[in-house]
Amino acid sequence: MTHFSYTAEKVGGETYNGVAEAKDRFELYTIVRREGGKIISIVEGGTHGALSLAYWNARLSTVKEYDKILFARNLGAMLSAGLALSRALAILERQTKNPRLSATITQVASNVRRGDTLHDALAKFPHIFPNLFVAMVKAGEEGGDLHGALATVADQMERMYLIRKKVQSAMIYPVIIIVAIVGIGALMMVKVVPTLAQTFNEVHATLPASTRMIIMISNILVKYTALALVSVVALGGLTYAMFRTATGQRTSQFVFLRMPAIGTLIKEINAARTARTLASLLSSGVDVLASLAIAGEVVQNYYFRHVIQEAIRGVRQGEPLSVAFAKREDLYPPFVAEMMSVGEETGASAEMLKRLAVFYEDEVDRKTKDMSTIVEPFLMVFIGASVGFFAIAMVAPIYQLSQNF
Repeated sequence: MTHFSYTAEKVGGETYNGVAEAKDRFELYTIVRREGGKIISIVEGGTHGALSLAYWNARLSTVKEYDKILFARNLGAMLSAGLALSRALAILERQTKNPRLSATITQVASNVRRGDTLHDALAKFPHIFPNLFVAMVKAGEEGGDLHGALATVADQMERMYLIRKKVQSAMIYPVIIIVAIVGIGALMMVKVVPTLAQTFNEVHATLPASTRMIIMISNILVKYTALALVSVVALGGLTYAMFRTATGQRTSQFVFLRMPAIGTLIKEINAARTARTLASLLSSGVDVLASLAIAGEVVQNYYFRHVIQEAIRGVRQGEPLSVAFAKREDLYPPFVAEMMSVGEETGASAEMLKRLAVFYEDEVDRKTKDMSTIVEPFLMVFIGASVGFFAIAMVAPIYQLSQNF
């Protein structure tokens, strides 16, 4: 496929610019003529083969979540302003700075010009456009409100993105503290402890077990510094690889769910994510089973996903949606099942789920702001225990020596 930039003229005399991928110029003429335009000029951008720099730039780039949000929001805005879909995609292709997303939009636009629906064209790139995005676009196309569906999915993705960023920001402070403590501890082991150990050896002091353990660790770090660094990196890589496995993920999720404060935050985050996804899909006309299946993909925690799978089985057997969530109040707060039940009784499930999502999103926002206050006591205990252990282990022998002289 060859990349073309072109200028075309509409029947009314208006000119516009566009980009497309086509086998040759003849296919490009056919595509533009089908859109109701007439090509004035063409610039051939070259073939995006394996030897092309643009090809590798697009392949190696990553598409961030915020890029997808801007794409959905801008495309919806242009469609609501009356622009044709192919022209709106062409404008976005030129404006998008991310090379991979730009190349993807070009291919999506080319597929749309060949007769594909937008959701079919997007579904060919599952690593960029998730099932939630594709399902919302499909519902919008079938309901004749594509720009509204794009605005809804943009809001949905933005809320999920903001929750994730708030949680990450709240964890920066404790991570920095822990890294600083580990760094200072390593520096003490390499610079301070050897000097004290030499003094103890010279006076033939009798050392307690805690002191001997610290001196042994210090000797290992001093004599085998390179090996210690490699071991730390290898241990970190092994731990990361273990947590990437299904068993490792389940284990870590199980532990975090049972941690004070953090477990409650995880439950509320998943409750908000589930409610927001179901509300967006149901309000757009997606059926309950398909909405639950997509929500199961959005909710990445194994235990919460299992509840959604139980809900799918229950709905297929004729049970209300709220039943499966009411059975697992250890994961989903009781308020979730109650609001779902009210929505089912009143016929306003989407509205109740939206209110539920807003409630838990506000709760997560409030708790992430207070995260440093919650974590600070635990950090103080950890710092105090670490400093106290080191002080007792290294200062106690010095005190004993001073008593003997």
